Amino acid sequence: DPARQLTVQMMQNPQVLAALQERLDGLVGSPSGYMESLPKIVKRRVNALKNLQVKCAHIEAKFYEEVHELERKYAAMYQPLFDKRSDIVKGSYEPADDECEWKADEEEELTVSKQTSVMHEEKKDEEKEDPKGIPEFWLTVFKNVDLLSDMLQEHDEPILKHLQDIKVKFSDAGQPMSFTLEFFFEPNEFFTNTLLTKTYKMRSEPDESDPFSFDGPEIMGCTGCQIDWTKGKNVTLKTIKKKQKHKGRGTVRTVTKTVPNDSFFNFFAPPEVPENGELDEDSEAVLAADFEIGHFIRERIVPRAVLYFTGEAIEDDDDDYDEEGEEADDEVRFFFSFLIYIYIYICK
Repeated sequence: DPARQLTVQMMQNPQVLAALQERLDGLVGSPSGYMESLPKIVKRRVNALKNLQVKCAHIEAKFYEEVHELERKYAAMYQPLFDKRSDIVKGSYEPADDECEWKADEEEELTVSKQTSVMHEEKKDEEKEDPKGIPEFWLTVFKNVDLLSDMLQEHDEPILKHLQDIKVKFSDAGQPMSFTLEFFFEPNEFFTNTLLTKTYKMRSEPDESDPFSFDGPEIMGCTGCQIDWTKGKNVTLKTIKKKQKHKGRGTVRTVTKTVPNDSFFNFFAPPEVPENGELDEDSEAVLAADFEIGHFIRERIVPRAVLYFTGEAIEDDDDDYDEEGEEADDEVRFFFSFLIYIYIYICK
């Protein structure tokens, strides 16, 4: 690519780089000059358009509030289906033959035919071992999704085998906009809770200081819950031993210290947002990732859990990433063109 070669040669020249940096520094925050060139009477009219745009943002906020009400309405319609899904996963309901019929496509039929012989060989074993429901359903979902598997540690997996269901509960009508993720566990040796919750508070109104940035509801904060761990089973903490040397006597002793440990269950203890809303960079990064995960569980995982269990939804997600990759290539080409333009501008 001639453009790429020219850019590489240009970027290897220290004088060009210095001149480019100087020009770019001068351009940062600079207006294009077009607005300044407009007659005063036209600028007044543009201001009127901006005021109209602010009113549009407030109407859009109301639109999303009504969308939230629609989500509440349809969540109630979905729930009986999700409850039945939960009963099948737990093994408290055995679906009838007609409920289990599934018309496979040609590729699936080939896969099934290849597995038939294996199934016959394992038939005797299956008769001996009759698994209840769908074992490790939610753990498998978590392990199949990169966003969630990155949070999982080896010591989390035995606990998540006891996860029976995840539900989304929306705020009641007339209440501030929010949603709660409810994680239901069967009785287990790790904690006494049967329900762990994570609530996300949302806002659907333009920021007065920057109304044009409004782009739909945003998560403003989240709260977790207390986990009542069984003694010695808290995977969010670990015990380490450190050696300490006495300054005067020079003797060495070993002390035991409890420190935080990486775990999925830290998800239920997010950083608290101060009243002034100011957070350090680490806490901001943690919350940003937390919001993304909470939104993904609500929007994708809960409604389409079986497709993440089988891997079909993951293939769809991969297709989405391919499209984004193509867009990224376009951005790279634009960036190279921009650099060439700047280079020509500097050399004038």
